[in-house]
Amino acid sequence: MNAQQRAEIFRRLREANPKPTTELEYATPFQLLIAVMLSAQSTDVGVNKATRRLFPIAGTPHALLALGEQKLKSYISTIGLYNAKAKNVIAACKILIEQYAGEVPRTRAALESLPGVGRKTANVVLNTAFGESTIAVDTHIFRVANRTGLARGKNVRAVEDKLEKVVPAEFKRHAHHWLILHGRYVCKARKPDCPQCIIRDLCEYRYKTLF
Repeated sequence: MNAQQRAEIFRRLREANPKPTTELEYATPFQLLIAVMLSAQSTDVGVNKATRRLFPIAGTPHALLALGEQKLKSYISTIGLYNAKAKNVIAACKILIEQYAGEVPRTRAALESLPGVGRKTANVVLNTAFGESTIAVDTHIFRVANRTGLARGKNVRAVEDKLEKVVPAEFKRHAHHWLILHGRYVCKARKPDCPQCIIRDLCEYRYKTLF
């Protein structure tokens, strides 16, 4: 796949969805951070159901810390790995209050120093909350990038590095959301919906579906 084809892919995705964003529900950078932490190996739908109950009660670092780990578990018990996530969320809140005056830091290093926050979560927060042109690679983006030929790599970091190099600057701000939504609703894992795909003629996938 050449540079012109890659640019055309993003032009089409932009035309179909000019202002994409996360499907996680949040009102502040802190709430986004917590929602992304909870979303690991879970669906956005499931996380939203939990945070709709949680955030009105404890939507700030101070309120969540006051809620405590055990009570937090009762709000997020429907989410996978909720025990570990509750522990990390409470620990992160404590650090945010003690070191960052309750604000979410705006650097990758600071974000990744928080319990339960890895590179992908940091990239999502930097991109969605703070408008930086980071590309967070999850399972959807990893699949789309490899399947289409947009940016092939053996692991998520390799795909991220490749995307950073090949995605034209004008598309980088929203590339993450375009690709994740495309993977979630069109280029699905078990059976991609190729007949409905707006980039199927540019895609290098050998086993395109016919219906």
